[in-house]
Amino acid sequence: MGVIYILVLRQLKRYVRARSRIIGSLGQPLIFLIAMGFGFGPTFRKAGGGSYIQFLAPGIVSMGILFTAVFSGIEILWDRQFGFLKETLVAPVSRLQIMLGRTLGGALVALIQGVVVFGVCLAVGFRFENWELLPVALLFMALISITFTAIGTIFGSVLEDMQAFPLIMNFLVMPLFFFSGALFPVQNVPKALKIAIHLNPLSYGVDGIRGALTHGFQFGLGTDFAALGVLAVILVWVGSYFFSRIQL
Repeated sequence: MGVIYILVLRQLKRYVRARSRIIGSLGQPLIFLIAMGFGFGPTFRKAGGGSYIQFLAPGIVSMGILFTAVFSGIEILWDRQFGFLKETLVAPVSRLQIMLGRTLGGALVALIQGVVVFGVCLAVGFRFENWELLPVALLFMALISITFTAIGTIFGSVLEDMQAFPLIMNFLVMPLFFFSGALFPVQNVPKALKIAIHLNPLSYGVDGIRGALTHGFQFGLGTDFAALGVLAVILVWVGSYFFSRIQL
């Protein structure tokens, strides 16, 4: 447990020191929130959807978590290149503990990033309706963080080319975000798109946050929690397997 604590603390120190990284990671969610929230707001309201900011904000929070969590995997490549990973792996502790420490640290950083984006959403006009369900929203934010940090760990363990990592992650992350229901309601979409949304793990995280904060759950609270929770456990296990097979 001491190793896990040290690695989590190390991830937090990296995050706090990288002030430019904090500001830079807020840029994309902020642009989406302002440009789409206010740009499409009148059209969304005329269509009977109410305030688009209210609808969009939970998706933007998920976006902030998603990008931070997935791209945490590149730190494995950095540590491998500069030798820190070798020093860690030769320590007399199991690779499972090392992987769990890195994953939990990356997930905690992504969760903090999500909370920061949530604060930005409040600043531009988002208002959540259910104070008592705020812990539920934070739970879904944590599950999104763990799930996609584990995915980043898997790819960071498998890939050896640092330049390939962001290209592959962008190819994966953008469809996950756009087909999650973060930007549009999922009720009346075409059948093929509805299938893609139901197969997308981020959809359940977005629905969980949105349901807890505003409009109610589209898929159901139990379904959202079960789908995301089970997937998080599976991906952490898969990530530990690939991390244990890293060759230095």
